[in-house]
Amino acid sequence: MQESAAPPDLDYVQSAERIASCVREYLEVSGAKGYVLGISGGLDSALTSYLLVKGVGKDRVFGLILPEKETDSRDIEDARLVAESLGIRYVVSDITGAVEHILNMFGDTYETADRNAKGNVKARIRMVSLYYYANTRNLLVAASSDRSEFLLGYFTKWGDGAGDVYPIISLYKTQARKMARAIGIPERIAGKPSSPGLWPGQSAEGELGMSYDEIDRILYMLVDKQEPIEESSRILRIPRERVEAVWRRVLANSHKRFKLQSCGV
Repeated sequence: MQESAAPPDLDYVQSAERIASCVREYLEVSGAKGYVLGISGGLDSALTSYLLVKGVGKDRVFGLILPEKETDSRDIEDARLVAESLGIRYVVSDITGAVEHILNMFGDTYETADRNAKGNVKARIRMVSLYYYANTRNLLVAASSDRSEFLLGYFTKWGDGAGDVYPIISLYKTQARKMARAIGIPERIAGKPSSPGLWPGQSAEGELGMSYDEIDRILYMLVDKQEPIEESSRILRIPRERVEAVWRRVLANSHKRFKLQSCGV
């Protein structure tokens, strides 16, 4: 396979320093006192947490862990591990009641509600919680979306896709995982399968139907290299229908992408 057929390897330690510098400068310009982010126990929020602390110090980073009754207890443990290993202040607050209130307003319950709609409610209540915390303490909200999820639209619009700064938006998922390992994030987190955590057993790669290694190579060829679908399929040696499936998702979710403050590497 050609060297240019996959997202390039970076100097991940140096790239982490650049992102840290970006979030530090952005905070200084904004006049805010620090950052708050939701910590899920997954790769992206862990990496974002580490980069924020590297940029502005642990005393100016705050974490919210926002589980509900369907959250895997292991994710809560991993979220605590991230916050405590960094020494940042954090709050654990169960949002089950808020989710139930919204569902009950429309005659639904946890058991009867549409799974996707209920998942989006969870993500949006987490967003509201983050912004309330930020507004009452003069903080900025840091989002933890990576480039793969952003291009695919694999996030809840005005939910986990909302934020004031996007530290890892320029990193593909596979690059984010490599950076996490390079800067010393525990393997328990760095190697953890990705999941939005919106319902039990949810798996990002299971929903998307292919691995992020394959997805990232397809996205890199179609978006960064701007190769046509047929040529991308030939170079990558991936069936055309799989390349087309990724591109259809990019196009179908284009409404989710909006202007944002990104940190490039």
